[in-house]
Amino acid sequence: MSEPEYVCLTLLAEEQESREAFQSRLTHLWTHLLRQRPDVYEQVYAEAVDFTHYQGRLARQYMVALDALDALLEEATRQGLAHAPVDRDDLYSRYEASGPEWYQIEH
Repeated sequence: MSEPEYVCLTLLAEEQESREAFQSRLTHLWTHLLRQRPDVYEQVYAEAVDFTHYQGRLARQYMVALDALDALLEEATRQGLAHAPVDRDDLYSRYEASGPEWYQIEH
């Protein structure tokens, strides 16, 4: 089996949303996926250590296996989480998502 390829997914807070409220919504998404869609959750390899900003909104980045991206985006949208456009041609290996700016998610 070949090594999966990852894309960078940027989930976005609502305008003026606090970090705490955004973090709570992210926690709800990941808890839901862990319980209801473990197959998708297991395809999320890493989370950025720090929050960032994207077009004036608070953001959090994740390295997600390309094969699981559509299912993850569908669930995030269902839960009211917006995302930045994903460049499906900008692929990363597991090793590129292992620097100090990434926290590897244990499964």
